[in-house]
Amino acid sequence: MQQNATLTQPYEHLSDVRLWLEQREEETLCERAARSSQSQGRERPEPLDPIRTEWQRDRDRILHSKAFRRLKHKTQVFISPEFDHYRTRLTHTLEVTQVARTVARALRLNEDLVEAIGMGHDVGHAPYGHAGEEALDKAYRRYDPTARFRHYEHSLRIVDELENHGKGLNLTWEVRDGILHHSKGKADLHAGQSLDLWLKRGKPATLEGQIIRICDRVAYVNHDIDDAVRAGVIANEDLPREYLDVLGGRHATRITTMVSAIIDASSEMVNGRREALDRIAMRDDVMHATDALKNWMFDQVYLPNSADEEPKVTHVVSNLFDYFMNNPDKMSGTPCPSNSWGEVDQAKLARCVCDFVAGMTDRFASQTFADVFMPSSRKSGVSPV
Repeated sequence: MQQNATLTQPYEHLSDVRLWLEQREEETLCERAARSSQSQGRERPEPLDPIRTEWQRDRDRILHSKAFRRLKHKTQVFISPEFDHYRTRLTHTLEVTQVARTVARALRLNEDLVEAIGMGHDVGHAPYGHAGEEALDKAYRRYDPTARFRHYEHSLRIVDELENHGKGLNLTWEVRDGILHHSKGKADLHAGQSLDLWLKRGKPATLEGQIIRICDRVAYVNHDIDDAVRAGVIANEDLPREYLDVLGGRHATRITTMVSAIIDASSEMVNGRREALDRIAMRDDVMHATDALKNWMFDQVYLPNSADEEPKVTHVVSNLFDYFMNNPDKMSGTPCPSNSWGEVDQAKLARCVCDFVAGMTDRFASQTFADVFMPSSRKSGVSPV
C-alpha cells in the first residue's frame, strides 16, 4: 500500500486532504480500528482520490447507485405502505447506519467504513421484504435446483457485477466483506449459550462490519415496534413489561440502552481512553432482553403479517419469474445478453431473471404483474349494451 506522508498541520492544498484524513485516523482511532490507508484494496486497482479516503469513496458510490435509490420503495415490514410514516428499506438503512456510527465513534473505530457498509448492506433485498426473498428463492430453485437467493449475497452481487451497467462499483475488500456478512436472520445474539457465539459463523472481518451486524438488530427491533403500533397491530401496552423494565419504555430509551450495552461489552478503559476489544458484543442482561423482545415481535407481528401477505407475494413473484423465463426479451435494463437469448442456457437465464425480479421495487413488481396478467382498462368507445 502507498505510504502516507506525515501531516502535523491541516492541509494547505486540496491534494493533501486525503493524506491529512488518513493521518487523523492514525492519531485518533483505537489500535484495533481499520485504517483506510491499510485497506486490502479493490479487485481492479484505481488511482487514489486526492480528497476522499477509500471508504468515503465507497460510501459515495453506494449512495449514488440506482440500487440504493430503489430502497425507498421496498418493504421493511408492511408491504407497499400507503402512509408516509412507515419505514421502508431505505429509512431502515439510514437508521442502522446512524446507530452504528454512534457506536463506532464511542469505540474510536472507523466511522467511514461503518457508514459505507451500512449504506450498502441491504441493497440486494427483493421486493416485498423477507416474504419476497423467500418467494424469489423458491421460484429461482424451480429452474436451477443448485441455486439460491439470499439478500446479503445479492447485495454483494449488485455492487460487484450489476451496478454501473454491469461493471459493478469496484468497492474495497472491507466494505464488500461487511455487506456479505451483515445478516444474522432470526438467530439470537447469544446463540443460546455465550455472548460471542453469534459471531462465529460468517463473522465480519472488521470490527466495523461487526457493528453493522449487531446494530441492524438494534434498529429493526425498535423501529418495527414503532411501525406496528402505528399500524394498530399492537399497542404499547402489549409490549412485555419484563423486557421493558430492562430496555426502557420509550423508543429512544431502548436504543440508548442497547447502544450503551454494546459499548460496555465491546471495550475497556486503558490509560484513561476507551479501547475496543477484539469483538463487538452486547452486555448480557440487555442482550437477553433484546433477543426476547425480537422473538416476541416474530410471534406477534412478523409471522402474522407474513401469514396474511405471503400467499399473495408468492403468487406475484412466482408468476413474474415464469413470465420472464418464457419472455426474456421483455426484460430491460439488465446486463444480460438481450440480443441472443436463444443461446443462453436455462441456469444462466434463471440467473438473469432472478436479478431482474430482485431489482424491482414493490410498486414496480405490482404494476408489472397487473400489466402482464390483468385485463386492460382502455376505453374502446363501444357501448356494452
